[in-house]
Amino acid sequence: MTKKSRLGLLVLAVAWSLPAASQSCALCYTQAASSGTRFISALRDGILILIAPPMFMSVGITWLAYRKRNQFRVDVDSEEQFREDRESLQD
Repeated sequence: MTKKSRLGLLVLAVAWSLPAASQSCALCYTQAASSGTRFISALRDGILILIAPPMFMSVGITWLAYRKRNQFRVDVDSEEQFREDRESLQD
């Protein structure tokens, strides 16, 4: 991937995510603004509880992918042996 295409991809990703940052439910905002401190504290705790499982799943999948990154890697020696075996079968 060239530097130009990476930069283009980055600009596209940022431009795509900007509208998502500006979305907010007006009803949720007014309810949170008019409520007391106890409700706001419960709302913050609820947000943290809802964020935790996807975050841990993402970290776990990333860790597994990193750990298993060379599981299906073919060594040069075995690739040469494969070619020799294939040539002997074709004869």
